[in-house]
Amino acid sequence: MKTRHFLLALLAGATLLATAGQAAAQQQRPIRLVVPYAAGGPIDVTARMLAERVKDSLGTVIIDNKPGAGGNIGADIVAKAAPDGLTIGIAATATHAVNPWLYSKIPFNAATDFAPITQMVRVPNVLVMNAETAQRLKINSVADLIRYAKANPAKLNYGSGGNGSAGHLAGELFKKQAGIFALHIPYNGGNPAQLALLSGQVDFNFDNLATAAPNIRSGKLKAIAVTTLQRSSAMPELPPVADTLKGFSIDTWWGLVAPAGTPHDVVVKLNQAFVAALNAPETKTRFATLLAEPVANSPEQFGAFMKSELSKYEAVVKATGARVD
Repeated sequence: MKTRHFLLALLAGATLLATAGQAAAQQQRPIRLVVPYAAGGPIDVTARMLAERVKDSLGTVIIDNKPGAGGNIGADIVAKAAPDGLTIGIAATATHAVNPWLYSKIPFNAATDFAPITQMVRVPNVLVMNAETAQRLKINSVADLIRYAKANPAKLNYGSGGNGSAGHLAGELFKKQAGIFALHIPYNGGNPAQLALLSGQVDFNFDNLATAAPNIRSGKLKAIAVTTLQRSSAMPELPPVADTLKGFSIDTWWGLVAPAGTPHDVVVKLNQAFVAALNAPETKTRFATLLAEPVANSPEQFGAFMKSELSKYEAVVKATGARVD
């Protein structure tokens, strides 16, 4: 009898140890952070910065780049992942505010398939021209650009990172509000679009300030205006497009989301870790080199922001008539 009790107790102890071991193993599993764009861009760089800073509180965070379909492929992976906090991803202007209105078929619901964690970044966009082109055409302001376009119909063109990108929508909205025409030339990503501008293949672009800044500083690109409603602290000398075209505003932002249904306590834990990382002085310093402003907020605040952006871009996309498929 004593032997039987001993064996049962031994078995129970082994079961408890196994369960504890499984729980520990679960906790030690790395978190996958899906970036729906290629490595090397501003979104990827900031994601990697934060992954490094949260490793003490969350453990290893592995960046998984899943580019394609304007970010839809990576976003869909997050939407369909298990809601256990081990797969999270980037939500960006394109994936969660623009693409739902650009694509006739999209594999996820931006409004319901995600649990917001926190916004990460806000980056002003900037209207830039090839510096030599601007000098040759005597364009130094938004008003100059509009005046030239009206006096020379169909002579201007602009590039973007692709149909439906922020640069595309900004360009179409600019044309509509200014009452001008400029041919849109889509490229496969922001970097090829900028190279086309630098080489003079296109006349102007709407690019994010982080990407354009090095070439602005070197004098290869001429910055005309920012697309935020107010001046940017990164380049306070630049006026907003809205000074000339009232209400014009298209910003670039991105943040973190988990699959819908992720337990609230898990979302809170993720939020606390990433907010602490965003508020660290070292993060702010490193983001400043990208001309990116950290934005740390609550899941509720980020969710409300994404909802308002989704509504805003519905009107923008419909006004421009832009479609991808």
